[in-house]
Parts: sequence; structure tokens; C-alpha cells
Amino acid sequence: QVQLIESGGGLVQAGDSLRLSCAASGRTFISYAMGWFRQAPGKEREAVATIRRDGMTVYYADSVKGRFTISRDNAKSTVNLQMNNLKVEDTAVYYCAASIRGITSYSRDYDYWGQGTQVTVSS
Repeated sequence: QVQLIESGGGLVQAGDSLRLSCAASGRTFISYAMGWFRQAPGKEREAVATIRRDGMTVYYADSVKGRFTISRDNAKSTVNLQMNNLKVEDTAVYYCAASIRGITSYSRDYDYWGQGTQVTVSS
């Protein structure tokens, strides 16, 4: 079992930055690829960024490339999402997730999920 707790969401203006953090507890963190997903009202959950177990390979959705950066600290069992130049369309609930299958952008491949943190970007 892996417990994931997100933090760092909030209300910001367009162009601002936020840093989301996810703290993992339970089984060995390094065994899992990690991902950040988001879900806006009325929309399906989508992958924002994912990172391999060793942090060497990452994936970004086209909509966030160049603005968001995912990173992980295996010693601290944390994964972060630095979000810069936020846009109104980034407004969503952001979820941290863990996959034993390795790096993947499909939500169905993730075994554990956090409770989510709200990010709201105003114009």
C-alpha cells in the first residue's frame, strides 16, 4: 500500500507560478513511476507529467511543455510539479499517482492516487 498526499494548490493569477508537492509513504517509493494528472469540471482526467523511477525519463502533455517541470527525490519519497506561467485553462484538481508498471501516461496504469489539490488560475 502507498499513501500519497498532495499539497501546494491554491488560487493564483494567470502568469503566476505554483509548486505542487506529493509525499509518499508506505512501500518503497523508488519502485514506482510517478505521475501528475488533472481533472477540470466536465472533462476527463488527463496526464500532465510523469517521471520514471530513476527520474531519468519524463513525459509532458503538449499543453504544459516548457511551463511545467516534474521532479522526484527518492531519498525523501517526494515528487514535485513546478508550474510556471499558469494559464486559466490549467484550472483543475491535480492528482499525484504511483504506477508499479513504469512510466506511462494512462491513468488506468496507476495503482495509487492522492486525494487531489485544487489549482485555480484567474485571468
